[in-house]
Amino acid sequence: MRPAVEYRIEDLAHHSGATVRTIRAYQDRGLLPRPERRGRANVYTDAHLARLRQIADLLERGFTLASIKELLEAWDAGRGLGGVLGLVAEVDGPWTDEKVGRVTRAELDERFGGAPDDAAVEDAVELGVLERIPGRDDEFLVPSPQELAVAVELHAAGVPLIAISGHLRELRIHVEYIASRFLDFTTEHVFARYIGGHLPPTDDEAAAAADLVRRLRPLAQQTVDAELARAMRMFATRHLREHLGGTPSPTSLAEESPVALPATTIQAVQQLVGTENVAAFVSAAAEREVHTRKLDELATTQTYGTEFDELP
Repeated sequence: MRPAVEYRIEDLAHHSGATVRTIRAYQDRGLLPRPERRGRANVYTDAHLARLRQIADLLERGFTLASIKELLEAWDAGRGLGGVLGLVAEVDGPWTDEKVGRVTRAELDERFGGAPDDAAVEDAVELGVLERIPGRDDEFLVPSPQELAVAVELHAAGVPLIAISGHLRELRIHVEYIASRFLDFTTEHVFARYIGGHLPPTDDEAAAAADLVRRLRPLAQQTVDAELARAMRMFATRHLREHLGGTPSPTSLAEESPVALPATTIQAVQQLVGTENVAAFVSAAAEREVHTRKLDELATTQTYGTEFDELP
């Protein structure tokens, strides 16, 4: 049997990667058991080292210190963390079948017409379309090769790179809203029964929720794909009919015109989404408000119609 290993706080910090100050802060918060006191020295063991590694792993997975404390208290009370960590791993897992690619700077320049464009590369890195590789200035990771391929095709069709990046920023606002709504919807109607009542869930509850993540993960993309196909067909057909038939669309009759907004509003939006995304954010917010009011109007009309139908 291996003898128990003992550490001073400096040794524990060295082996765990945490600082002495962090270890003491964890003790004060109740995340780490107090060491054994021997005379004037504090003695730590492998149990303290394992706990520090657990905390580091949970922090890396996105848990707050308050949540970690509740999880560890459940662990100490005899409830396992396996189910919760399995659920976290399932959520953290890839949400696409795409494999990360690589591209050299020379290949990138060639795919976009052959002329180097440092500003466009920096824009792509800022958007996450490209990721720098430490120590490799001439090569990039490509998280989504499909997204990069779309940009290549659009540029080949004559779309300027600045317009492509602007369109992607605008698109992300809408897609992130759809993703958040889908998450709210599934949390309210599906996951609340497993993880809504208490923290942390039991192993069985967490395992059931992880299984649901695996089953529901493709549904969001399938729904968006189907609705996008429906909308594209509808608008493309309408657009083609208008141009072939010579009938101008209502939206084409009005030119874009500037709208004065309070400076405080502009500053608030800039802080929220960045200067380059202000126009797209205001446009998306206005469209969403118009849609919401239209839905409210339709719902109100239906309510009134039902009431009138019930009159003698």
